[in-house]
Amino acid sequence: MVRRHNRLLVAFYVVSDALLAAWAFLLAYGIRFESGLIPVTRGYPPIEQYFNVLPFVAVLTPLAFQLQGVYRLRRGRSRIDDFFAVLIGSILAVVFGVLSTLYVQAYYASEDTRLRGAYQVSQLVWLLFLGLTVVLTYMSRATVRELLERRWRAGIGLKRILIAGTGDLGRMVADRILQHRELGSQVIGFVDDRAGGDHLGYRGLPLLGTLAEVGDIAQRERIDHLYVALPLEEHTKLLDLVEITSREFIDVKVVPDLLQFITLRARLEDLDGLPIISINDVPLQGFNAWLKRAIDIVLSTAACLVLAIPAAIIAAAVKLTSNGPVFYRQERMGLDGKAFPVYKFRSMDAGAEDDSGPVWARDDDPRATPVGRLLRRFDLDELPQFWNVLTGDMSIVGPRPERPFFVEQFKHRIPQYMLRHKVKAGITGWAQVNGWRGNTSIEKRIEYDLYYIENWSVTLDIKIMWLTLVRGMLKSHHA
Repeated sequence: MVRRHNRLLVAFYVVSDALLAAWAFLLAYGIRFESGLIPVTRGYPPIEQYFNVLPFVAVLTPLAFQLQGVYRLRRGRSRIDDFFAVLIGSILAVVFGVLSTLYVQAYYASEDTRLRGAYQVSQLVWLLFLGLTVVLTYMSRATVRELLERRWRAGIGLKRILIAGTGDLGRMVADRILQHRELGSQVIGFVDDRAGGDHLGYRGLPLLGTLAEVGDIAQRERIDHLYVALPLEEHTKLLDLVEITSREFIDVKVVPDLLQFITLRARLEDLDGLPIISINDVPLQGFNAWLKRAIDIVLSTAACLVLAIPAAIIAAAVKLTSNGPVFYRQERMGLDGKAFPVYKFRSMDAGAEDDSGPVWARDDDPRATPVGRLLRRFDLDELPQFWNVLTGDMSIVGPRPERPFFVEQFKHRIPQYMLRHKVKAGITGWAQVNGWRGNTSIEKRIEYDLYYIENWSVTLDIKIMWLTLVRGMLKSHHA
């Protein structure tokens, strides 16, 4: 049900985004050249010239939105999330549009100058198109959201759902359906043989009877869908449920009892017609991984150039105020559990762990040098890790890398700890910007790291970078 509903909604969004982008492009032309609001100093290009580019715009905008994950409908997605997703997707669409028109112009440059000019677009038109596309596509989503919510509140077209199983799995199904109210579903209650006849349900949803009574309950309550969320040891009852419901024209949905093993996203694959459940799938694969790497290269290169002089000053301060090397090299664990050397400006006395061995560093660590305390306070000791990003060992955003010594301890003590190594380690991350860094709860850090891995997007990376900069500035302000 959710998938079918999502497919229809995504199809609507793709078509509407293409049409709205085309309208925004023509509207941008009208504002720029026909409205009289903006002076025209280089002549009026014919509208036909912009009609030539219109198909590119209509195709590239949904493509950019798809790459940004705008069409990946997630529960709990707020209006702010929608706005930023549309904003970044629109920026990508403009970048693709500019590159496409430049390529066509270069292709025709040596053949026909008239054809080259047929694909020229004013930079101001692109800028106006960006603003208009963001407004129009976001407003379309806001309108759809409001209409769906009104439809649900009015009780129109609600699908009545019965859940077989009152255990953790059945309650999780109920939670998901209640969180997806825009799907127009209404949970009527539960059926279960293990409830002991107390008729207590969950979240105000009643226990209506046993599994054997599903037929009568479905007929009495006018059930449309039965969700079977039974534990593995009770799956033998599934055949009886299917037989009963087949006489009542009820759609049956089976929820596999694998959720205890599924921490990240699960994906259904097809092996020559045989359905296979892929557990712990991550979005950072294929083109997404390539896109993230491209962003890392551009930003880390820029950071290395911009920070060259400050880094030289820091290096001189470290060298002149304490004995030992400028840089500190330490083995950390990264993508797929592979170890790599991470680089930092040395902030402690040389040989600080010769006697103690690997130990957690504290904010008030007595081993830190005077310059080192200042560097650690503002995270300036981490600057050399942009070189790790450039060489491909790390990313700018991701779970912070840990030392193999501690990884060996945590992986046996903390469930799903090793899943954080499904992506590259980062200089900053979702856990860090939410306050879980340094000597804090490992469990909370894992929770935030896994959220980041499951919900990765370019927008989320930009949000984390922005929060890192803002909180860094606030830290320096309060220093």
